[in-house]
Amino acid sequence: MPWYNGDYPPSYKNQPKKLRDKAVEIANEVLKTTGNEGEAIATGLKQARLHFAKEKKG
Repeated sequence: MPWYNGDYPPSYKNQPKKLRDKAVEIANEVLKTTGNEGEAIATGLKQARLHFAKEKKG
């Protein structure tokens, strides 16, 4: 089940909006390819954090 605005995994609830939105975007793509919600949620959050950490440095 893909996630949209306001509909996201509970583990994303306390994340900043910018990070949460990026994580949802990534998670939806992972979900399309793997079909595994657990993997999509974890990967989305991890990759979103990496994305913003790189953005902050560069």
